[in-house]
Amino acid sequence: FFFHCCLYLSVIMPGRRTGKPSSKAKQTKAVSKGPKEDPHFPSTPKSHRIGGDVRVKRDLSRFVRWPKYVRIQRQKKILYQRLKVPPSINQFRSPLDRAEAVPVFKLLEKYRPETKAEKKDRLAGAAESKAAGGSASGGKPRDIKYGLNHVTTLVESKKAGLVVIASDVDPIELVVWLPALCRKMDVPYVIVNNKGRLGTLVHKKTAAVVALVTKDIREQDRAAFTKVTDNARARFNDSVDARRKWGGGIMGLKTQRRLEKRQKLLEAEAAKKAMY
Repeated sequence: FFFHCCLYLSVIMPGRRTGKPSSKAKQTKAVSKGPKEDPHFPSTPKSHRIGGDVRVKRDLSRFVRWPKYVRIQRQKKILYQRLKVPPSINQFRSPLDRAEAVPVFKLLEKYRPETKAEKKDRLAGAAESKAAGGSASGGKPRDIKYGLNHVTTLVESKKAGLVVIASDVDPIELVVWLPALCRKMDVPYVIVNNKGRLGTLVHKKTAAVVALVTKDIREQDRAAFTKVTDNARARFNDSVDARRKWGGGIMGLKTQRRLEKRQKLLEAEAAKKAMY
């Protein structure tokens, strides 16, 4: 009976088997129509797994774990942009540019302190001259003074004629009060770009501040010294912006775009209300 039923169904419903081809059959036919692989040049896709092909070089600097001092100085730079920076600190963000700093360093170069070897030769020559019955040669050499405590004493006693402060002293609290002291004591001061450059002048690795004493200026350098001090007074001592201008407050690009979008929505809403 079961055999007869199956035979009957196959006769009256032949479309079940001989219908349209399925989608899978179409896909196989479509794939088979593609170009055949050349056996002489077989396809060899690259594998970048372990032991496979050499990986393409990519810029991985964003994923590098940088040293702590690098991360700190980058975070510090961003904070100086984002946060509101008071004027006493913000003035260190705008030191002398290259053209303005050249005459200052030319003047300081003429008053570099002597090295240990030069000092030894000078003292030995003075001792020999004194032993031979002559007089010891002149007193202490005229040179720039350095060291925070020494320069502070010179400013407080009004002996300093020009104070040069580095802009990249860390922590900034070491020198943040010095411009106010110079203004109070009416001593010209300038802020320059590099503590390493000041350190080179005094044979040190770095120097936070150096100063020129007024009485140590030679007669042939008096005109250049006067010009530098006049520029220093105009640029820093008498500048109102240096005492009142705040810094920072610059948001990131994403925040700026979001604020611009919000402002446009507010303006569109205001325009709709004005129509009614």
